Amino acid sequence: MKVKKIAAVFLFLAAVQSCVYANVNYGLDENKMNALKQSEGLSVNKPEFNTDAYAKKYKKVTKDGVIMQAMELMNQENISRYSYKALMGNNLSEKPFKIEFKNLAEINPEYATFDAFGWEKKNRLYIYVNEKHRNAPPEAIAALLTHEAIHQDKFASLNEETYAWTLEAATWMKLSEKNPSVLKHPSPLVTRENMLQKLFEKGDYTDKYIKKAVYTNPGYKKLPTRSPGFEDEDL
Repeated sequence: MKVKKIAAVFLFLAAVQSCVYANVNYGLDENKMNALKQSEGLSVNKPEFNTDAYAKKYKKVTKDGVIMQAMELMNQENISRYSYKALMGNNLSEKPFKIEFKNLAEINPEYATFDAFGWEKKNRLYIYVNEKHRNAPPEAIAALLTHEAIHQDKFASLNEETYAWTLEAATWMKLSEKNPSVLKHPSPLVTRENMLQKLFEKGDYTDKYIKKAVYTNPGYKKLPTRSPGFEDEDL
């Protein structure tokens, strides 16, 4: 299965108009409120999101309300809808992904610092998001899942990671334009997304600097340049 070229994503992104929606006023600065929630081990997903209302829709994917909310954000944007559909079952396995937060060190101590980890078992695709990101904004989770949904088989490559990172950055940019408050959220996942966005902007909305970051990432040093669906030297 071929994945659409990044160029098409960028053309779409350039044509999209930004808009900002109002946040609920809780009487406290939102960042302080989120920090307080984090200290109490609570989710920072928006209070108006009704997890029960979406439980049936996502029962084959997840039981976690934060992930449901992130997926709803993905479904609302053209730039992340391919990944959304992949998570829902339009992928190489022809089955929905299973997604959950997890202590990745339980899988392998070497994965303890990973933001997420993809797994294929008995023709079923899994995404485990590092549990340290449970209280990240749903926009950040959505950007990360947009990336992870690109990985649909056991074959990985530098080209594939470059595409996934760039799509993640573009998704984060779009979602954070709609809700700028997430840019200052005290979350390590937001730190990651902001870093990717800076590389994306520095490269004039191409993969120029993201590609350099991927190619020099020590975690990818054993990856081949190409993999199925990502054979082109220049994506």
